[in-house]
Amino acid sequence: MQFTFHQLRIYAEVVRQKSITKAASNLNMTQPALSIQLKNFSSLFEFQLLERKGRSIKVTDYGMQIYQRALDLLSKAEEMNYLTASFRNLEAGSLRIASVSTGKYIIPYIVADFLNHYPKVDLNIQVSNKEDVVNRLKDEDLDFALVSVIPNNVLVNEEVLFNNELYLVGNTPEFDPLRPLIYREKGSATRQAMDRYFRNTTGRKTFELTSNEAVKQAVKAGLGYSILPKIGIAQELLEGTLHVIPQKKLPIITQWRIVYNRQKMLSPVAQTFLSYLKENKAAIIKKHFSE
Repeated sequence: MQFTFHQLRIYAEVVRQKSITKAASNLNMTQPALSIQLKNFSSLFEFQLLERKGRSIKVTDYGMQIYQRALDLLSKAEEMNYLTASFRNLEAGSLRIASVSTGKYIIPYIVADFLNHYPKVDLNIQVSNKEDVVNRLKDEDLDFALVSVIPNNVLVNEEVLFNNELYLVGNTPEFDPLRPLIYREKGSATRQAMDRYFRNTTGRKTFELTSNEAVKQAVKAGLGYSILPKIGIAQELLEGTLHVIPQKKLPIITQWRIVYNRQKMLSPVAQTFLSYLKENKAAIIKKHFSE
C-alpha cells in the first residue's frame, strides 16, 4: 500500500469537515483535484471509507479507524519537521490556533507581538463554534484553543488571560419583558450562560442564531434581547446602537483562556509561543484589553 502524506491530509480534512467543498477550500485546492486524490487514496483500502448522504459525507466505522491512524501519522511527520527546525535554531514551523467565535476580537492581539519577534513562524487561525473547536482540540488537530469555558470532554492545560463579562443588551436602555430573547445555538458557551440565567421563559418567544455576530445584528435591529460578551459589542456601546441593561446577577463572568491538550506533545514553536505568552501576558492585556 502506497499513499502520500498529501493524501493523508486530504482525507483527514474531508473527514473533519464532512464536506468536499469545505475541505478543498481549507486546503486551497480545487474540488476536482481533491476528489481525484481522495478517490486514489480510498481505492487503496479493501473496505469503504466514506459514504455520500446527499451533499454531506458520512464516515464509516472503518473509515474512522483509518482517520485516527492518519492523524497519528501526520502528527509524527510534523514532529520530525519541527525537530529539524528546532535543531537549526530557527524557531520556525507552523502554529495552529482555533478560537470560539467571540475570540476573534481577542486572538489577533494575543499573537501579533509574538509574530513580530518570530517572523518565520507560519500562523493558522480558525474561528469556529465551540463544538468544532473542542473536537479539534480532542483530535490533537491544533496547538492551542482560545475558549471562555474549559471543555469537559478533553483534559487540557490552560493559561488564563482575563475576565469575559456577559451582559444583557438591547437596542434601547429599557427592558420589555414581553419582547423575544435571542439565543446562540446549543453548545456555545454564551448559550449555556443565557440558559442558566433565563430559566423560566415558558411561553416567551425566542430566536436561535448560529453566531454572536448574527445575534448582535438581530438585537441592533430590535428583534429582542440577548446576553452577549462585552468585548464583542464595545464599538456598538460607544456608538449607542446597543445598550447594556442592568439586571440582577449580571454580568456573568467567565475567563478567557488559552488551552491545549495535555496528551499532545507541544512542538518547539508551540512551546516558544506558550513561554512568550506567560512572560508577556500582563503587558499584552494592559495594552489591548484594559479599559
